[in-house]
Amino acid sequence: MEEKKGFFKRLAEGLTKTRDNIVAGIDNIFSGFSSIDDDFYDEIEETLVMGDLGINATTAIIEKLKEAVKENNIKEPEECKRYLIESIKEQMDVGETAYEFENRKSVVLVIGVNGVGKTTSVGKLAGKLKDQGKKVVLAAADTFRAAAGEQLTEWANRAGVEIISGQEGSDPAAVVYDAVAAAKARNADVLLCDTAGRLHNKKNLMSELAKINRILEKEYPEAYRETLVVLDGTTGQNALVQAREFSEAANITGIILTKLDGTAKGGIAIAIHSELGIPVKYIGVGESIDDLQKFDADEFVNALFLNEKDAE
Repeated sequence: MEEKKGFFKRLAEGLTKTRDNIVAGIDNIFSGFSSIDDDFYDEIEETLVMGDLGINATTAIIEKLKEAVKENNIKEPEECKRYLIESIKEQMDVGETAYEFENRKSVVLVIGVNGVGKTTSVGKLAGKLKDQGKKVVLAAADTFRAAAGEQLTEWANRAGVEIISGQEGSDPAAVVYDAVAAAKARNADVLLCDTAGRLHNKKNLMSELAKINRILEKEYPEAYRETLVVLDGTTGQNALVQAREFSEAANITGIILTKLDGTAKGGIAIAIHSELGIPVKYIGVGESIDDLQKFDADEFVNALFLNEKDAE
C-alpha cells in the first residue's frame, strides 16, 4: 500500500499545475454560484474545455452532471462536485482487458515522435515487466535516431533485460525479425519493440509499420499484439492531434502519456480517451523508473480534485 500511496502523492504533486488550472476555476464556480442554472453549467463547461479536456469529453461530462442533479434533486452548487468527479471518472475507465498483453505471450510495439520520451518509456516499461517476473526481450527498432540505440541499451542494462539492435540506419524490420528469433529462442513473455515515429512523413511510417507487421504475422503469429503510442502531455491539444494521426497510420491500442508532472494540460488524458476512444494505459510523472505507472482513472481524477486525506 505504501508504494501506492507514494505514487498518489507524486501524482498529485505532478498534477499541481493542471489542478491549479482546472480545479481552482471549478471551486470558484461552486462557491460563486448560489443556484444551479445554465450560467453555472456554462462556466463549468468553459473551465473544462480550457483545461484541455476537449469538447466531446466536456459535453458528455456536463450531460451526465445534469442527469445526476435532476435524479438526486440537487439544489446547491457545492453538492455538484461529487457528481462532477464521478462523471469525469466514468469518461476515463479503461476496463479490465487493457493490460491483457501482460498475461499472454506478446509483442508490444511502441511508437512516437522524437522528443516525447518514447525510448525512456520503453526502458521503464521493460523494467516494470521484468519486476513482475516476466522474461523481456527489447528490440531497438528505432534505427534512425543516432542516440536511440545507445539510450535503449542503457535502459536494458538497468532493467536487466536482453536487447537486440542493428546498425544505425539499418532496416527496422530486420531488427524486429532478429528480435522475434531471440524472443522465441529465450521463450520470452514479452517482446518490446522501440520503433520510429516520423509523423511528418506518414507514408514512410505506414509502410515501415506495415513491413514490421508482416514480419510479426509471418514469424510470430501466436503472439498477442499491443501497439502503444507515446505522447508528451505538455503539448496539450497537439498530443491529441498526434494521437489522431498515429491512429490513422497504425492500429493503436493504447497511449503512454509522459511529462504530466510539468504541465497544466493534464486534462488532455481525458480528451484523448473521449475523442478517439483510445485509452491512456500508462502515465509518466517524473524521471525515475517508478514514475511510469498504469493509468488509474479513479486515482488520476482524485489526484486532480481531492487532497490525500480525502482520497483515502
